[in-house]
Formats: sequence, C-alpha cells, structure tokens
Amino acid sequence: MAAVSPGICLLDYSLRDSGWLDEYGGRKGTEILVAEDRDGMIGFSLLARKDGGSAEFRIALHPHRPGQGLGRPVAILVPAHGFSDAACEKIILLVRKNNPRAQRLYESLRFSPCGECTELVNGEQVSFPQMEIDRKTFEGVMKP
Repeated sequence: MAAVSPGICLLDYSLRDSGWLDEYGGRKGTEILVAEDRDGMIGFSLLARKDGGSAEFRIALHPHRPGQGLGRPVAILVPAHGFSDAACEKIILLVRKNNPRAQRLYESLRFSPCGECTELVNGEQVSFPQMEIDRKTFEGVMKP
C-alpha cells in the first residue's frame, strides 16, 4: 500500500488494515482517486470495474469535511470518469444505513436502491444498502 499522510489516517475504516485500500488497492481494473481542494484532502474514491459492464463506486470523505457541500462534486466526477469508459453501463455503490445525508445525495443524483449486501467491517458483519445508476440516467442528470 502507498504511504498515507497523517491527516488521511483520520478517515474511517476504509483506510484501516484490511480496509478499502487493502481490499481494492491491487485489484485489476480498480482506480483510487483522491479529491483535494486548496484546504487539503477532501477524501478519496474507489472505482472498481467488474465484468459485465459495471463498476463499483465507494467514497470516503475526510471526517472534518462532511456538510461542506464537497460530496456532491465527488459523487458526480467519479461516475462521470467511470462512464467515460464505453464498456461501463452501470455504477453501483454502497451507503451506510446510518448516513441519511449520503443517501439523500445519491437519490438526488438519481441513484436508485438495488439491494443490500453484507461486508466485514472491523471484525463485524455490517449490512449496507446498495444503489445504482445506469449510463442513460446519469447522462440525464448531467444535462443542463
């Protein structure tokens, strides 16, 4: 795993041992994208391409940055990057049940619920709602 700056260590379980970076860092077809502004790191995202024309999208904002309107640009730019690949037809994301702000953001961008999955987080099985958006819907969101 690449060196991580001390400020990043404040991020959630996504950066801990066996977190997102360990899980996805070496996977073929996975990109790790860092979002920064003049004040420093906003957070990072993963875009993991899968067979069949889909990609998984995950986002982790710095714990001191939520509520500043920064999630929306990241939640638009990363899928836009994913859909720039002609083979990508659908992007799926996981959202915490206890994060209604993120759920509302994704719904406002026309991601729709598509199921639920369970993942091991800090030694416990945690259930996550899944949401998805297809290329056509995303392009409709992006039209002025």
